[in-house]
Amino acid sequence: MSADSSMGREDEIDILKLVGVVASGWPLVICCLCFAILAGTVLILLTDPVYRADGLLQLEQKRSGLALPTAMQDLVAEDSASVTEIEILRSRMVLGTVVDQLDLDVVAEPRRLPVIGKALDRLNLPDPSLQILKPYAWAEESILIGEFEVPERWVGEVLTITAQGDGRYNLLLPDGTTREGAIREVLRDDALGLSLRIDQLEGPADRQFTLVRREVADVVSGLRDRFSVSEVGRQSSILNIQLTAASPGRAAMVLDAIAQAYVAQNVSRSSIEAQRSLDFIDEQLPKSEQEVAEAQNALNAYRQQQQSVDLNYETQSLLDQATALEQELSKLRLQEEELKERYTINHPAYQALLTNRVQLQADLDRLREEAASLPETQKEIFNLTRNLEVAQQVYLQLLNRVQELQVLRASSIGSVRIIDTAQASADPIAPRKGRTLALAAILGLVVGVGLVLLRHMTRRGVKGGEELDRIGLPVFATINYSNDAANHRSIRGTLPILAITKPNDLVVEALRSLRTSLHFGMLDALTNSVLLTSAAPGAGKSFNAVNLAVVTAQAGQRVCLIDADMRRGYLRRYFGVERNAPGLAEVLAGERTVEDVMVSGPIGGMSVLTSGRFPPNPSELLMRASFTELLASLNQRFDLIIIDGPPALAVTDPVIMSRSVGATIVVVRHLETALGEVEAVRRAMETSGSKLAGAILNGYREMGRGYGSDYYYNYRYAYQTDTKSR
Repeated sequence: MSADSSMGREDEIDILKLVGVVASGWPLVICCLCFAILAGTVLILLTDPVYRADGLLQLEQKRSGLALPTAMQDLVAEDSASVTEIEILRSRMVLGTVVDQLDLDVVAEPRRLPVIGKALDRLNLPDPSLQILKPYAWAEESILIGEFEVPERWVGEVLTITAQGDGRYNLLLPDGTTREGAIREVLRDDALGLSLRIDQLEGPADRQFTLVRREVADVVSGLRDRFSVSEVGRQSSILNIQLTAASPGRAAMVLDAIAQAYVAQNVSRSSIEAQRSLDFIDEQLPKSEQEVAEAQNALNAYRQQQQSVDLNYETQSLLDQATALEQELSKLRLQEEELKERYTINHPAYQALLTNRVQLQADLDRLREEAASLPETQKEIFNLTRNLEVAQQVYLQLLNRVQELQVLRASSIGSVRIIDTAQASADPIAPRKGRTLALAAILGLVVGVGLVLLRHMTRRGVKGGEELDRIGLPVFATINYSNDAANHRSIRGTLPILAITKPNDLVVEALRSLRTSLHFGMLDALTNSVLLTSAAPGAGKSFNAVNLAVVTAQAGQRVCLIDADMRRGYLRRYFGVERNAPGLAEVLAGERTVEDVMVSGPIGGMSVLTSGRFPPNPSELLMRASFTELLASLNQRFDLIIIDGPPALAVTDPVIMSRSVGATIVVVRHLETALGEVEAVRRAMETSGSKLAGAILNGYREMGRGYGSDYYYNYRYAYQTDTKSR
C-alpha cells in the first residue's frame, strides 16, 4: 500500500473517531437541542408579531404650467427622477401630516406584566383573578382616546388611568396628583393645559392603562424606520410602498394615510406652482397694456406728421420676420421667469433656454441691420409698427396665459396616481415561527456538538488503550462502564457482586478476558500474586478485584482476595464482614493467624482476607518480613492471590508491596485518570526497583459504536445457552 493511501486511511479513521466522540455525547447534544428549541419557542412568544401592508403608486410625467420646447421638456423629465419622489414620500412634511391626522403621537394601551404580558395576551389565558394581578391587563382590555392634550413639559411622561367601573376612571398625573373623569366626557384643566376625552374603556375595576403623548419628531423617526419605498424595475416610475405595524389593520390604515398625504401635497404643489405663475403674469399685464397704448400713439403721431405713410413690400417682409422673432423672445422671457422659481441658472433646462434666446437675439439683430439700409421714412415706420405688433402680441399672450393658469389651478390633479391602495396580509411577517425554530434547532445542534468536542479535547484523562501502549504499558483488559459499579458507594449494607448477580453482563465478560490475560501474562512470575493499584481513588480497584476473584473461582481455581488498603479499605462490605473484624493488619502485627481471620467467599475455592482494624502505621506493617512470608505461605495454597492496594500516588504502600508480589497492575479510569498520573505511578515503581506489569482500562465509555479504542470490543450479540432447544 502506498504512503498516500495510508495517510488517507488514517484521515478516514480520525473522522470516524470524531463521529464516535459526537455520538457518545448524544445526551448533551439532545439537551442542547431541546434547550435551544425551548428558547426559540419562548422567543416567539415574547416577540410582538409584525404585519406588513403594501401599495403601488405611479409617477406620471409632470405637466408644468409652462410650455417648454420638446428638447427642454426631455431634460426636465430626466431630472424628475423617482429618487426625488421617494425622498418626498419619506420626508417629515408627509409623515408629519400623517402623524397629526391619525394622532400617532398618542399612545394608550393596557398595562401589562413586564416581559411576559403580551405573550400571555396572545396565548389568551384566563384571568386568574389574583389581587396582586388586578392592575395588569390579561386579554380583553381596550381603550380609545378621542381627545388628548398635555402641557409641553409632560410630553413623553406616562399618565396612568385606573378603571373604576360604571364608566368612571382615575387619572394619575406625572406630578403625583389625580383627577377623576368619565368616559365620553372631556376632563379639562386649563391651569395645567390638560384636556382628555376617553371614548372607550373596557376592563374590570382596578385595571390600569397607560397614556403618553410622544415627541412628534420621535414618532416620525419611528414611522420612517418602519416605512420603505422602492421603485419597481428601473425607470418604471412605479413605486412600491410598504409599512410594518403591530396589526394588519393599523398597517393598512397608516400606509393608506401616507399615500393620501403624498398625493395631496403633490396636487397642492402643482396648484401652488400655477398660482405663482398667475401672480407673475398679473403683475405684467398692466405694464404690457401701457406698452401697447404707447406704441399705438407713437405710430399714429408719426403717420400724421408724415401724412399717412404706408410700408412697401420689402419693409413689410422685414417687419413680419422681426415681429415673429420678438414674439419668440417674449415667450422665452416668460419661461425664464418661471424657470427661476424651480431651477438655478446652471440647470440644463435653464441653459437650453439661454442658448435659444441668444440664437433668436442674433437673428433679430441681423434683421435690424437690414432695416437700417431702408429709407429714413420707411425705417421709422418699420420700427414703430414693429414695436406696436410686438406689444400687442405680448399682451395677447399674457391674456391667454392668465386663462390657462386659472383653468390649471382649478383642475390641478398632480402627477401621482394611486394604483393599489394599502392592503395587509393576515399572516405576520415576524416572528417567522418555522424559520426561528429551525435556526434554534441548528444552533442547538451546533452548540451541543461543539460542547461535546470541547469536552473531549479538554479532558486530561486517558481516552483509549493506544495511549497506554504508546508509553510502553500493555493493557490487560478494557472494562466497560457499569452503572452498578458507579452506584456501589450509595448502597448501604452488603454490596452486590456483579459477577454473581449479572453473570452475563459485558463487564463480567471483560473480567473473564482479564482472567485469561493474567493467566498467560504471569507464567514467568515468581509468585502467583497480583497487586491492583491506581493513581488516585475512584479508579475502580476494589470492584475489579472482587469480580475478578469471583470469575477466577468460578473457573475452578483457588483464589485468595486480600484487602491491603489498611487506611480506607471496604472489601468487607461485599462479604458482610463487620468493620472492626480482625484482618490483614492483625496478621502482620502478629496478633492473629491467617486461619483465624480469613473468611470464605461466596464461591467455592474463594477466600477473603479483609484489611482489619485500620492501624496507625500501615506502611511500617507492610515493610515487615511478615508480609512477604504471608504471600509465600498463601502462594502454596492458592492458584491466584489478588491484592487490592491503595492509590500509589496517595500513599507509599503499593510501592512497598510491589517488591513482594508477582505482578503489579495499575487500574486506569477512562477519561478521568490522566496519562501523566500513570507515568508517575510507573516512575514510583521503577524507583523502588519494581515495575508495572500492565494496566486495566476501567469504566470505558463507548465513543460511538465501533469507533472507540482499539482494545474495546462491542458485544453486539449475546452468546448464551439455548435452553429452549433442550
